[in-house]
Amino acid sequence: MSESTVDINPGAIEGASRLLARAAAAETRAHDGLAVAIDDFFLPEEARLDERTRVALALLLRALIDTVEAEIREHGAQLLSTRGESQLAAAILRTEVGVFERLFRAGVLRDAALMSELMARVRQDAIGAALPMHAPDDPERPSLVNRFVQHPDRALASGAMGLLVAESRRRGGPDMGPLTHTDLPAELHHRLVWWVAAALRERVGEAADGALQALDRALSDAAQRSLTAYDEGDRLEAAAMRFAAAIDARPDELPKLLVEALSDRRIVLFIALFAHALGVGYPLARDIVLDSVADRLWLALRALDLGRETVAQIGFALCEADPRRDVERFADRLDSIVAIPGDEAREAIAPLRLDPDYRAALLALAGTRAA
Repeated sequence: MSESTVDINPGAIEGASRLLARAAAAETRAHDGLAVAIDDFFLPEEARLDERTRVALALLLRALIDTVEAEIREHGAQLLSTRGESQLAAAILRTEVGVFERLFRAGVLRDAALMSELMARVRQDAIGAALPMHAPDDPERPSLVNRFVQHPDRALASGAMGLLVAESRRRGGPDMGPLTHTDLPAELHHRLVWWVAAALRERVGEAADGALQALDRALSDAAQRSLTAYDEGDRLEAAAMRFAAAIDARPDELPKLLVEALSDRRIVLFIALFAHALGVGYPLARDIVLDSVADRLWLALRALDLGRETVAQIGFALCEADPRRDVERFADRLDSIVAIPGDEAREAIAPLRLDPDYRAALLALAGTRAA
């Protein structure tokens, strides 16, 4: 006997379809998750981010996105209100769900230049905070930067004050509440602004109700305002480079200034003084200083004719501040480092002084030849 025909509710069919789609998506996620886990397992230890760096990087990245988002929301809403789109202005101000997760899932935050800058900034801040503090020989003597604030040379005084202001702005880190400034290179700030504007358009566009053009115009104008108001010269690193250039340390002054900058836990100033003396840009100097292998750093210090005591003070301070460095290995290598003649060291690091774009092109071609 045949089975009786059963009427199936169309809603049940629709629900079953969604269930099947979710199951298929879950299988894909499981497959992708396994691939990520395998990649993570086989990462060499030296390439793996430690948990502290990972957490600090996540906090910084979210804070930067939230900072840009808040600025574009605020100015976008003001523009919409003045243009008679009050309902849309209210929609753009609703912040129940930010755009960070959307940008994260989209993969745009995997940008190599952005992540390179943020990882360097996180490591720089961590080393700066962990540098050993040394009591000054004269307790009444002001710190290095504060001594220059009242300097009769206006360029030095202005440079020192600019550095203090930039330090104060940067000190409001992501773990201390909202940022007032992304403090990113202009190109990276530019990318974040447009990514955030696009994500807001996607999120708020559903409430546009035929006013999508008004929303696009407001978001675009708000983004342009953010870009116009942004001054890359206000960055802490830029202020430090201006101050280092104003000091323009003589060879006999440089060792004491470098050591004092580390003693004051001013890693950014140390890198800027080092970069100016070496004749390279801040990003390259930072890469050299933060590299835990440090071979380029030792060569660069010898190229600057720094003696054993100065190299030792710098090396031991960085080893104490950076758990990735082996202080015993540095101690064992100290004699061989200071034995390198200055002329040979300068010849060895000569390629570092080339134009950055030229160096990048050379490296790209070298990689192709090796492949």
